[in-house]
Amino acid sequence: MDSSLKFWNRNAPRYARRPIANQEAYRKKVAVTQEYLRPNMSVMEFGCGTGSTALIHAPLVGSYLATDASSRMIDIAREKLASTPMANLHFRVATLDDLSDQHHQFDAVLGLNILHLLRDPSSAVSQVFELLKPGGIFVSNTVCLKDTRPYLKPIAAIANIVRLAPFVKFLSRQELENILYSAGFCIRYRWVPDKSEDVYFLIATKPAEADIQMARYGNNAISHQNTALS
Repeated sequence: MDSSLKFWNRNAPRYARRPIANQEAYRKKVAVTQEYLRPNMSVMEFGCGTGSTALIHAPLVGSYLATDASSRMIDIAREKLASTPMANLHFRVATLDDLSDQHHQFDAVLGLNILHLLRDPSSAVSQVFELLKPGGIFVSNTVCLKDTRPYLKPIAAIANIVRLAPFVKFLSRQELENILYSAGFCIRYRWVPDKSEDVYFLIATKPAEADIQMARYGNNAISHQNTALS
């Protein structure tokens, strides 16, 4: 088992008890996200932790699948769900790789406080793009320590090696945007709660099918033109 996964399984109960650091910012992110949610939507959240945000959003949509690689996190999320049952909300131990057969299945995907914990966030964002239906939305909240606290990188690496902390990818906000653009997303909303905050909240959309086809046609035309000129 990956050392980071062991860390999250071991620390899941403590994580569940930890209060949200910035309640006001969290409420705004919830409110902004819900502006994009509709009653008939199929939503997936990866890296859902103990399910607190899933429990808030699920009543507003048709179906909500919340996943996490940590089985202990999902155990706690299911305990929460048992006390407030929702037929449309399901918690599942899974990674994005486990959902690779569900291409174009979701109207919205949420990845909150998770991309910076992955060794290959570019691959994850590309997988999200494939999971979304054309016109679907991707909501992310990502710690960008390369902008705010780059001096912590060697400390974080040592802490991970000695298993005191999970793996952390040091990203900048611009790098994060570039990852989304490279996958094919259009960024619709950007927000940093405060200049001193590490997190970067983004909402991006996958182009509608007509736009995707137009982009492919344009790329093919450019390719043919380049071939003719060579």
